[in-house]
Amino acid sequence: MRAATRYEVRGAREPSTAPGRLCPTSYRYSPRVFDREPEIVAETLYVIGGLYGNVEALNAIEALAAAERGPVTLAFNGDFHWFDVPAEEFDQISRRVLGHPALRGNVETELASEDPAAGCGCAYPLDVSDAEVSRSNEILERLRATSRAFPALRERLGRLPMHLVARVGDARIGIVHGDAASLAGWGFAHDRLDDPAHARWIESAFRDARVDVFASTHTCLPALRAFDFGPKRALVANNGAAGMPNYAGRRSGLVTRIARTPFPGGEKLSGLQACGVHVEAIEVRYHHERWLARFLASWPEGSSAYASYFRRIVEGPRFTL
Repeated sequence: MRAATRYEVRGAREPSTAPGRLCPTSYRYSPRVFDREPEIVAETLYVIGGLYGNVEALNAIEALAAAERGPVTLAFNGDFHWFDVPAEEFDQISRRVLGHPALRGNVETELASEDPAAGCGCAYPLDVSDAEVSRSNEILERLRATSRAFPALRERLGRLPMHLVARVGDARIGIVHGDAASLAGWGFAHDRLDDPAHARWIESAFRDARVDVFASTHTCLPALRAFDFGPKRALVANNGAAGMPNYAGRRSGLVTRIARTPFPGGEKLSGLQACGVHVEAIEVRYHHERWLARFLASWPEGSSAYASYFRRIVEGPRFTL
């Protein structure tokens, strides 16, 4: 989900109070919350954001982890639900994801609530059309209707944390859905990371959080960037979407892999190192035909999700590797 709010990025546009554009105050936190003992200690960590209810992508991610030489910890950083409106798929995604460390994205946060004020909770910026915002709100409402058959799961989704801290080797990792200051933050979007005017905010976030890597998602487009702040190298790894294509012409998702050793397979698209660990974007080659059939069974032509996502699922976004 895309987001931008005044408190998180200097110079951003005024936030809106319309459903789908509103960023609730409850979504906010200080980067200092990451200065704590880690909840996750791993040799190899997969950070999986934006699964979007794609069962086939989850199957592919589990197969990738099983092919590793050693144990792998899977951590889901939100929006693992979205297109999974059939009750069986919603239940399956919930059970399989919640067997691992997980935090809630805006989708899970709003599913656990009946308050319509935030809409989908995406906090879309002004450059996203009203029609797209409206369609996202409609998707959330339909998914919420499915979730009402699972009250215990809804309650559990609402109790998930907004952030986690992990340690891999000597590296400390802040795992977020949005950015260092908000569940729906836009501060780790690829274009913001390349904006020189944004560098001071990024440096202060790393300084206050005392982490070496921030692993995020939310923005639907990937980014992997290194920042050298004096002797310290810091990385931001945004996997874009695990359950949808991230690049034009590539029908595959992405996960962020953080490990003491490099990825042994052929699915690595990019990688950087910091604090003795490898941080890599790993391609998730899910079964496209099965996933497309699932999607169309729930979201046929004329539906809100078809209008917003069908072209991306088939062709990829207008974003190049």
